[in-house]
Amino acid sequence: MIRIHPFAALRPSAENAAEVACDPYDVISTQEARERAEGKPKSFLHVVRSEIDLPEETDCHAAEVYQKASDNLQAMIADGTLSREPSPSLFLYRQIREGVAQTGVVACVEAEQYRTGEIRKHEKTRPDKEDDRTRHMLVTASHAEPVFLCFRDEASGGMTIAERMAGDMAGEPLFDFVDPAGVQHTGWPVATPAAYVSAFEGLGRLYIADGHHRSAGGERAATASQKASASHNGSEEYNRFLAVIFPHDQLRILPYNRVVADRNGLSAEAFFEKLREVGSLEPAAAGTPASRGQVLVAVAGGWWLLTFPEASIDRSDPIASLDVALLQDRVLAPILGIGDPRTDTRIAFVGGVRGCGELEKRAGSDGVAFSMHATSADELLAVADADEIMPPKSTWFEPKLRSGLFVHEFERIRGATAESL
Repeated sequence: MIRIHPFAALRPSAENAAEVACDPYDVISTQEARERAEGKPKSFLHVVRSEIDLPEETDCHAAEVYQKASDNLQAMIADGTLSREPSPSLFLYRQIREGVAQTGVVACVEAEQYRTGEIRKHEKTRPDKEDDRTRHMLVTASHAEPVFLCFRDEASGGMTIAERMAGDMAGEPLFDFVDPAGVQHTGWPVATPAAYVSAFEGLGRLYIADGHHRSAGGERAATASQKASASHNGSEEYNRFLAVIFPHDQLRILPYNRVVADRNGLSAEAFFEKLREVGSLEPAAAGTPASRGQVLVAVAGGWWLLTFPEASIDRSDPIASLDVALLQDRVLAPILGIGDPRTDTRIAFVGGVRGCGELEKRAGSDGVAFSMHATSADELLAVADADEIMPPKSTWFEPKLRSGLFVHEFERIRGATAESL
């Protein structure tokens, strides 16, 4: 039984929403954040990338960075850039990119259900990134950015959650704007939160689509607060973290493509011969493979379609049958010598939103680029259900959730720190 909770959101007004909303902290660099926030004092980048308001030589993980984030958040509240809802509520958040819409429920979910596995993950997390998110949450006493969750939508009480959302989007929106990338963002209040709370109780699991480090940080912030609190009773806001929860069949997953800096000492012809040993190879146009089990390969200015024999793929194995796993196990490791893609500096990962031109540019004359077929939402959920971990850089979700549209505050507990865990 999944438990979601209404919350008293901090949020911008309809007039300020477009100026406040920003990219998530983890998709842009500090320099990009400085450039995008220049001349924009209301940009939420001043909270999620607060180092932009400190000297350039400041370590992004220094204590003053987290304190500056807290100071900036409080300043936005004080000057009215962000206002607090008078009572707890739920919200709907719709994004439309290139004519395709996805709509989710904005709510708080329980750290305890992350611990028990009712909120399922499919990626490994790095301790240093967990530390960063935990510190940001505890110092600001907020979940400044939501986690991107999804669920299998099934009818409950004669109606799916998606159908319920569609009926609640007829009213006046809280905000409605188009971001610089052309994505439309619209939000609505939920008139009857109890109906959604009841509907989610009919679900057995939620799945992390994007935001594994934010989820882990939310759980760690909850644990630290609980340990430091002398009056913990389980009802505190720090026991929950902020999420937007989408039906999984609405998600748009783009490929996460690969570029290897060199051909591991092989000439182009020798490389082609190696590829023909693992699958069929034919000339092709740049693009995205049409089917699972295929990879487009850019070598020396040309594109080739590599197709792995279907009979050689164990479709019952949710990990080994992924295209990114097939490429790693049959090409990157044995032919190009990429043993651990998490640490090998010869390989780079490029989100599918960048297109094949970017792959060709990065591969140059000596490297190799791979345009992947996108991992599906069903494949992602199958991996999570099997308690397995996806290979690194398997999915690229687009559009990203904008930060600053909804913020969840929680109790500031003296002595609750990332270091106290």
